[in-house]
Amino acid sequence: MPTFQTYNVTPILPATLEPLREMSFNLWWTWEPSARRLFRHLDPELWNRTNHNPVRMLQLSRQSRLEELSQDKIFLRELKQVFEEFEKYLGRRDTYGKTGAGSAIKNPIAYFSAEFGFHESIPNYSGGLGILASDHCKSASDLDLNFVAIGLLYRHGYFRQQIDKEGIQAAINLNQNFYHLPIREVRRGDTKLLISVPILDREVFARLWELRVGRVNVYLLDTDIPENIAEDRLITAELYGGDLEMRMRQEVLLGIGGVKALRALGIQPDVFHMNEGHSAFLALERIRLNVVEKKLDFYSALQMVAAANVFTTHTPVPAGHDSFSREMMQKYFGKFAKELNIPFDELFSFGHTRLNPDEPLSMTILALRLSRHVNGVSKLHGEVTRSLWKDVWSGVPVHEVPITNITNGVHTKTWMAPEFAALYRKHLGDWEEHLTEPEFWRGVIDIPDAQLWETHQKLKNRLIDFVRDRERQRRERMGESPESIRKVNRVLDPEILTIGFARRFATYKRGTLLFSDKERLKRLVNDTTRPVQFIFAGKAHPRDEAGKALIQEVYKFSRGAGLENRVVFLEDYDSYIARRLVQGVDLWLNHPLRPLEASGTSGMKSAPNGGINLSVLDGWWREGYNGSNGWAIGAEIDNGTTEFQNEVDASSLYQLLENQIVPLYYAKPDGKLPLAWLQLMRESIRSVTPVFNTQRMVKEYTEQLYVPAARAHGNFSSNSCGAATQLSQWKAQMRKDWPQVQISDVQVANKDRQTILVGESLQIRAWVHLGAVDPQHVRVEAYHGELDNGDIRNPTATVLNQSCDQSRTGDGNYLYEGSVPATESGTYGFSVRVVPTHPCLMQGHELRLITWS
Repeated sequence: MPTFQTYNVTPILPATLEPLREMSFNLWWTWEPSARRLFRHLDPELWNRTNHNPVRMLQLSRQSRLEELSQDKIFLRELKQVFEEFEKYLGRRDTYGKTGAGSAIKNPIAYFSAEFGFHESIPNYSGGLGILASDHCKSASDLDLNFVAIGLLYRHGYFRQQIDKEGIQAAINLNQNFYHLPIREVRRGDTKLLISVPILDREVFARLWELRVGRVNVYLLDTDIPENIAEDRLITAELYGGDLEMRMRQEVLLGIGGVKALRALGIQPDVFHMNEGHSAFLALERIRLNVVEKKLDFYSALQMVAAANVFTTHTPVPAGHDSFSREMMQKYFGKFAKELNIPFDELFSFGHTRLNPDEPLSMTILALRLSRHVNGVSKLHGEVTRSLWKDVWSGVPVHEVPITNITNGVHTKTWMAPEFAALYRKHLGDWEEHLTEPEFWRGVIDIPDAQLWETHQKLKNRLIDFVRDRERQRRERMGESPESIRKVNRVLDPEILTIGFARRFATYKRGTLLFSDKERLKRLVNDTTRPVQFIFAGKAHPRDEAGKALIQEVYKFSRGAGLENRVVFLEDYDSYIARRLVQGVDLWLNHPLRPLEASGTSGMKSAPNGGINLSVLDGWWREGYNGSNGWAIGAEIDNGTTEFQNEVDASSLYQLLENQIVPLYYAKPDGKLPLAWLQLMRESIRSVTPVFNTQRMVKEYTEQLYVPAARAHGNFSSNSCGAATQLSQWKAQMRKDWPQVQISDVQVANKDRQTILVGESLQIRAWVHLGAVDPQHVRVEAYHGELDNGDIRNPTATVLNQSCDQSRTGDGNYLYEGSVPATESGTYGFSVRVVPTHPCLMQGHELRLITWS
């Protein structure tokens, strides 16, 4: 046999179809149903074969088909309408970013993330973090924020999942051709734009790819280029692949390389947002630039940089945060410390609590120390995170640790089925313009029962067809018998209550909780009058053996006798499968071990599609559940074992299904419609849709974090960075003088010190020795509240004022007085404390200095 060389023949796009090419390179089409319909109409089979990738479709379409469409008046009319909508979207001026609160952002926000999950045709993500990052970008585009994003472009992306006959997950590597993706290489004239990052003893080069997401640009770095040695070409080979050494190189490239990329592009952000700790090295690079170029000292540069940094942490368990040993940090950042003009030990100390110098450098702690704006991703996660990282602010009460929370959301139009979007337009009006208005969504009460149910059932039928099709393909690939392949048509039934569970298979998500009582589950599934069916999907990390074992257990159960048509495991979970599932199931199931789900967003995607949530009160559902929009699994057990919590939650799950959920779904008083279930669907839509979306979320980021960060950056960078230098010098002096600060005496001035009557006040006097510290640079407070097991519940800080009576003072001693009102009976406690204060501080405990009586 001869060997053949390969070459590609690309069709010529007729001039009348040229708008298709322009739209194919902007991911606006991923959330615009009319644009997707155009591309699908080109060639439905090719649409599926290319994994819904318009760029690849235009490369592979038959010339004759393109010529035919170029003469099709109906298609051309629709193309004209869609392209006009696209141009209108890009050109709109009456936006939040131009005329609303977002207009305060003059220079860009730079958003850094290790992964982005925009669409199944760009597999550059592994799960929730990437999906959230992409939904964040889409809403930044919708709101027209001055916003740019930075990430890495992985040659192999995340893996394709195949499940064998034994239920064992195999990870199949992708090998992406970037010229087949809706991205373009960034060029300067005829040459590609390269940046370089020093890693160890050499320069590592990266080219830049641009991804357009509506009005927002995303820039992705790629080291798989001839300019690099083979070892360095692998840095962007695989998402979350390789060993710790590879993780270090990826994070150096993302953080330091990302800052260099923005400079090469001529983009000068005022705000840098780190989506998780992977990109925390960006703060060190920005400090280095201020030291080298503006000749600032390290600590003055730190004030500048930290003021503009926003950090979002997503992980509520210490083991989930990246960390690097002292030896590895010395290897990669020894020279870097010299450029910063500080000893390496000092640089290293920014990555741990400083309680134990042998701790590794935590990327999360580095980000916490070098950011003045920090948030968790739900109210509960905010509480957990403040407790988790309290040692970074030693001596500060947990509730005062400066970490706020902004609850995650989803990009509603991406996840909402076009059929539901049309239903809302018909009965409510222009829902996109009123997305975040709860009052507007009360209009779902006016949607007729029959139309609401018909829309839902249409999507459910589509989901079941999709599942059967995927299962058929899998059985054919496995070489199963013709009889087994024919049986696929009996898998699932659109008239049966359908429950979906899809996520990363990590042990804390408890993917097999449902199987803890298999006989009880079999009775549920095979009930002759009111059966239940389940669809599972999800991947485990290739090295997570426990996660893979969970998948195997689900799969084996799904193939068990009498269950093969009622329990299905859908392989190769991606955003396309996720859309089909959240749009088609009746009930969305979620039962992580509390409080390990920082937020979770899959249930948020189900609600706008009429889905109802059945979840533990963790992450977002703790805020979203109102008692009449779904169900809450289990009681939270304080100080119980994981095994006991599992038993409690499994029992609760079964009881809810048997006694509430199944009877409600099958109750059809008119013999046709489940009227009570439809009311629950309406309440789910009404209560979840206007709140748990990224439009609300990005507005909160803008108003609570981005605008303050941009203002602070402006203040610190003006007048040759005078304010930053002044603040740095003041902090250094305070750290030097603070050991002198003592509270020498605290007295209660009331006649009866033990018993205060309601309506009176506790009169407090405190003698404070400040030594060399200027009194105008401290705040003296009474910290008080109701006593609870030796601690104070719901504490309040009341400022004490410097007294006019200074007869016992002098030599740095001062008297402070104040009163605490007694408004309710009970046993209370108080303490007096001194904290430093300065007009330029951005956090109450920025210096981490505090003296208690």
